[in-house]
Amino acid sequence: MWWAYLLVFLGTLVVDLTPLPLPPAFTLMILLQVVFHLDIWPVIFLGVAGSAMGRYFFSLYIGRLSGKVLKAEKIKDIEFLGGKLNASGLRTQGFTLLYTLLPISSTPLFVTAGIARLNPLNIIPAFVIGKFVSDALAVGMGNYAINNSADIWTGDGSPKAVVALLVYLVLILALLFIDWRTWLVQKKLRFKFKIWRKNKQTI
Repeated sequence: MWWAYLLVFLGTLVVDLTPLPLPPAFTLMILLQVVFHLDIWPVIFLGVAGSAMGRYFFSLYIGRLSGKVLKAEKIKDIEFLGGKLNASGLRTQGFTLLYTLLPISSTPLFVTAGIARLNPLNIIPAFVIGKFVSDALAVGMGNYAINNSADIWTGDGSPKAVVALLVYLVLILALLFIDWRTWLVQKKLRFKFKIWRKNKQTI
């Protein structure tokens, strides 16, 4: 079953290597962990390692392609992030850690690094820490919710399982419908329900 763990690593690497609007890497980690009954911690470690490597190489080539593949909304994200990443030392690491902990795509973060020709190794350490924490929570809660969902629907689930499933669903809804960039920039809570694409377009 070692190949399934390799699939976790390669899958998360590909997800975070591409500028296409793919699902977050942690969703792939949850899927593979459940389908192949993998141990959670190796999945988390390999998934985070794959994401970090993917984002590193992503930042090396995306600067040249950003104008062709990104929407204007994400360009604004980049302008905001550029000022933060130009800071040095702990401030940059702190901002990167905070950004990675939030359920926001890390694409603008590494696009900024690519456009500004920053050394991605300057932000990778904080990215890895934040990614590990957020993915560990997502994969752990997702695994618990999925494994206990059958008992919940049949009425045999414990209150703990029910609460875990509800919390997981709330987090997924928050990820989808809260405008996280507005919260991060303006400190205002705003919901965005029109999130689905009506036609094909670049990100």
